[in-house]
Amino acid sequence: MNTGVSVAIDPSQFPENVRRDLLASLRKRRVNHKFHYDSLKQTQKWLALHEAHSPARYDKNCLTTYDQAFIATAEKIKSKSVHVIGLGCGGGQKDVQLLKQLQSRGKKISYAPGDVSVAMVLVAQQAALKVLAEKNCFPFVCDLATTKNLLALFSESGSPRAARLITFFGMIPNFELRRILPKLTESLRPNDFLLFSANLAPGDDYASGMKKILPQYDNPLTRDWLLTFLFDLGIEPRDGELRFAIENGGLSLQRVMARFYFSCARQINVGGEKFSFASGESIQLFFSYRYTPERVRKILARYGLGVSEQWIADSGEEGVFLCRRK
Repeated sequence: MNTGVSVAIDPSQFPENVRRDLLASLRKRRVNHKFHYDSLKQTQKWLALHEAHSPARYDKNCLTTYDQAFIATAEKIKSKSVHVIGLGCGGGQKDVQLLKQLQSRGKKISYAPGDVSVAMVLVAQQAALKVLAEKNCFPFVCDLATTKNLLALFSESGSPRAARLITFFGMIPNFELRRILPKLTESLRPNDFLLFSANLAPGDDYASGMKKILPQYDNPLTRDWLLTFLFDLGIEPRDGELRFAIENGGLSLQRVMARFYFSCARQINVGGEKFSFASGESIQLFFSYRYTPERVRKILARYGLGVSEQWIADSGEEGVFLCRRK
């Protein structure tokens, strides 16, 4: 018989704070990425998109790259007990593969899948239960960009004596670095590991690489997923169009940007507040930074993180990096 699941909810995702962030997104015309994972419908659309367009799902060499990273990381951790914390766990597929590698080496493992979406966390938790006991799984929900309790969340799950391995797969492209990297650095104890992936611009020419990966974003599944947020607020397809572009994002990085441009005046009411959009105005829905291995190492070093090992897919579109706090 199925029983209930206990999920820790960080205050950053309490209703009053979610409402505050939603209204702030609409006022600033810059949507917090978390609102694209808010509902079960959005979660299912993202999972379908990820399955169709993520190299980590369809590129066999990319899958091999992750396997190599997981094997090497499992061998590098000498502790008998390991607590894996999946920040932005998504559906949990990568984390579960890592858990299997650790388990195959006789490690006693525990796992804390964390995401901004309750639905996503539950998907990851169910996937992990194929590998470990429910008592060793500690799902939690938080907004990494706004939480003030990240260290507290880590301390509440897993054995304090276990080595801690934090995963951050597919997340760094969607964060402003000055907001997330200090938190990651502060969360690492001297003997902890950070294993994260970065989407890369392939080839020797950065700008050409950006153009090559644009179709991974500008496609029907991505459009359907991103527009769900606006349409659920009452904006209609005829009110404008979604456009993708490549732009500079600072720190010698470029990013793919998605904005909805209004072709007519539109007013919506959200949370008792009216928002008016003029014809020609736009709202930023999404961005995704693209890196190169060299840019990753340089930027991490600025925030006190050193890369111990790296694994780059043959396509040049995905990289996995094992990091320690300097």
